[in-house]
Amino acid sequence: MTPFRQSISALKGIGEKKAVLFHRLDIFTIGDLLTHFPRAYEDRTVCRSIGEAPGDAPCCVSAVVITPARHTKLKHGLELSKLTVADDSGRLAITFFNQRYAADSLLLGREYVFYGTIEGVGSRKHITNPLFEASEAPPFFTRRIVPVYPLTAGLTNRAFSRFVAQALALTDGRIPEPVPDALRSRYHLAHKSFALQAIHFPASMEALELARRRLIWEEFFRFSLALGRLKQRHTDTAGIPIPPVSLEPFLQALPFSLTSAQRRVIHEIAEDCASGPPMRRLVQGDVGSGKTMVAAAAVYLAAKNEMQTAFMAPTELLARQHFHTISPLLQACGISVGLLTGSMRPKEKHAVLQALESGEISLLIGTHALLSERVAFSRLGLVITDEQHRFGVQQRASLAEKGQSPHVLVLSATPIPRTLALILYSDLDLSIVDELPPGRQPVKTFFVGENKRAKLYEFVRKTVLEGRQAYFVCPTITEKEESASERKAVKQYTELLQRDIFPGLRIGCIHGQMAAGEKEQVMQSFSEGGLDLLIATTVIEVGVDVPNAALMIVEDAERFGLSQLHQLRGRVGRGAHESYCFLLSSHPSEETRARLRALCKSNDGFQIAEADLKLRGPGDFFGVRQHGMPKLKIGSLPLDLPLLQEAQSAAAELLARDPHLTEPEHLCLQKTVSALLSQMEGGFS
Repeated sequence: MTPFRQSISALKGIGEKKAVLFHRLDIFTIGDLLTHFPRAYEDRTVCRSIGEAPGDAPCCVSAVVITPARHTKLKHGLELSKLTVADDSGRLAITFFNQRYAADSLLLGREYVFYGTIEGVGSRKHITNPLFEASEAPPFFTRRIVPVYPLTAGLTNRAFSRFVAQALALTDGRIPEPVPDALRSRYHLAHKSFALQAIHFPASMEALELARRRLIWEEFFRFSLALGRLKQRHTDTAGIPIPPVSLEPFLQALPFSLTSAQRRVIHEIAEDCASGPPMRRLVQGDVGSGKTMVAAAAVYLAAKNEMQTAFMAPTELLARQHFHTISPLLQACGISVGLLTGSMRPKEKHAVLQALESGEISLLIGTHALLSERVAFSRLGLVITDEQHRFGVQQRASLAEKGQSPHVLVLSATPIPRTLALILYSDLDLSIVDELPPGRQPVKTFFVGENKRAKLYEFVRKTVLEGRQAYFVCPTITEKEESASERKAVKQYTELLQRDIFPGLRIGCIHGQMAAGEKEQVMQSFSEGGLDLLIATTVIEVGVDVPNAALMIVEDAERFGLSQLHQLRGRVGRGAHESYCFLLSSHPSEETRARLRALCKSNDGFQIAEADLKLRGPGDFFGVRQHGMPKLKIGSLPLDLPLLQEAQSAAAELLARDPHLTEPEHLCLQKTVSALLSQMEGGFS
């Protein structure tokens, strides 16, 4: 076994209890430890004399201990330890709180290097709880660039660094080098051994930059190879071809004309389906761009070739909405459509399942209920998932497994930044519906401070009296769950608005923890005009279509990401009426206010998504792990795009030359890519 794969328990000082702390950080092996990279660095190379030390920044000073430590007991179990050190320029008082062991370890007459911020002037200079080590000792915590690690309770940065040093000594240059020499030379990459040494213990900022470049490039390279291999597997799979058919009956059944963007994407789907290998295509489009009609055209193609389609939506509200939108259109073309949701009666479900298995139903629209073992298709040829990021890895894979390598179409109204799509969806072909249907008006968006709340309420009342409807959205901490306090806040806010602000208006409340039937009833009432105002959490973020809704008011808007706010804004402006979105926030940060004002200036979801990615990073963009993509350890998609593009180009060339990485010089690379693939498997199914 190579040192890289040894358990961290092989390191001196890591027993069972200590190992548990490392496991919390997903560190199980020496390799895991060495690839747990610092989150920041402190430059402790600056050394000053006591007399020259700045009072506003930490630095190192070399000084001799001239008085022994004196210890004083204080109240509440505190202990104070004091001693004095000196150099040729002056004296320095050192104070330790509850660190008797540290103070006693400083020997009288011996020289040490201390690191910290020196305060005071003249003879009153002092420093509290400094880091220190003997002057003759090799630099470890002073006189060098020191890494700062992401840690867990019970592990200190100092101890962690010592374990990393021990791990590096244990590997003793036997660190596997996965990147072939020719590629390292071509892209000016440092050797892996140097990079790991320098990322943890950089001799200089230049060495640190060389190490970072190498490790970021390798991380992107491995991802690109893994995704390339994944795409090869799908390309090599034999699909069920769907020959082209005339779309004229479908187009004539539409009550409107498709945009040129919709027609282009439908053509791309038809070409994919007829080509042989199973289609794997992501269709992205901003809110209201007409992706549902694109999906309906794909269903028409499949049905006319006697194949069934599964269409999975993340919520029952959205599934029912798709059913009511698509069903009349396809039934006019002689295509039967069924609906399956968790809240249906057993008798209704049984009838749908029987019709599906016999082939009577060509399109089944549903929620997670489609994943049930009881759901059996006669000839599943097409799988459509809407708002893919809301489904887990296994859920999407399970649905596809109900057929023989069916074609897969993924819809997303969440604009994914190009930088993120480059790696997240590089195994999918991408289509963008980049044109809004005629008549869609941009939603006017305004940032509103707490001092304008009364005027906003007046505007809401005026708009409702004109016959329009409005949403009020309250924030939630997570996408999947709402806490009891948040549900209570939504209910209390609803009561406040009904009692004190809008006593004459019809107000409803909806949140994610309500029973499906109850949510459906409230939403249906709002959709049919039975409610003037709907107070909601983000349960209404995706898919709710109420053309008469003209106002979106978002409370505490600073708690939402820009892309999520854009999604919420897309719930209005779906009819012929001028629509508005108001972002309410009393947050004092000017940076936060500037971020919200930026949303007011743009209705382009992709521009907003790029800005959101830079602000929040891919991990927070939308549960990236849902997609099967392991978390990036060192690379940053928005900041390291040139390296990503370099690595993708290199990966594509290498796979073209050696598709299965079987050449001798690629065997080490093959192992790392295979390990990565095992983590990602099914994530893109």
